[in-house]
Amino acid sequence: MKVIIIDDEPLARSIIKEYLQSCKDATLVAECNDGFEGLKAIQQHKPDLIFLDIQMPKINGFEMLELIENPPSVIFTTAFDEFAIKAFESNAVDYLLKPFSKERFEKAIDKYRNQQNTASIEKVIETAAESAVQQNRVVVKDGNKIKIIPVHQIHFLEAADDYVKIVSNDGSFLKKRTMSFFEKSLAQFQFVRVHRSFIVNTQLITRIDAYEKDSHLLLLTTGEKIPVSKSGYAKLKEVLGI
Repeated sequence: MKVIIIDDEPLARSIIKEYLQSCKDATLVAECNDGFEGLKAIQQHKPDLIFLDIQMPKINGFEMLELIENPPSVIFTTAFDEFAIKAFESNAVDYLLKPFSKERFEKAIDKYRNQQNTASIEKVIETAAESAVQQNRVVVKDGNKIKIIPVHQIHFLEAADDYVKIVSNDGSFLKKRTMSFFEKSLAQFQFVRVHRSFIVNTQLITRIDAYEKDSHLLLLTTGEKIPVSKSGYAKLKEVLGI
């Protein structure tokens, strides 16, 4: 099996490398210092398994996973993260709590061999999205670059087939997530789903106009116009207190 280690701590990487030596069927194909390097290495080597740290500079482990179309199997490594532990325990994905012993490491490897389950990674990401750290920004791929968008710079989100189009101060970007995911994760920032296909930043609303039967039209300070459905208007009135 091809293995990649992604961790910004050299000592943590060296411990995993040492423990891996006893796994005769494992080949270490890359070790990476951050999520940017990790993303490139995964695209290049297509590993079977990655050891992934959560707290890293630039982008964290969860944000890196969000950018991968078909993520490999993951054994997470972490010092401590309340939402991470909750995510792992509720979705049966293994993790190594630093510092970990060789025996604990080998148990994680055995679990990987006996139950290769990448489907639950999506659930891990969704649970981790409840963390305040995850909610205040959105990470997207922009060609070969990675773009970090602070939530307050987002104007609105629009459904686009299997993707969501995020319109921000710096332009529009696509992210492979659902509207329901963003509706839940952005609610505390007063983003409201005003239409089946639109979630809007209520801080940017300058006017609400009646439109066709049972519908309205929002005008944002940016000049953009967003349709509002009957149910969306009810949600909007509740949030705005009107």
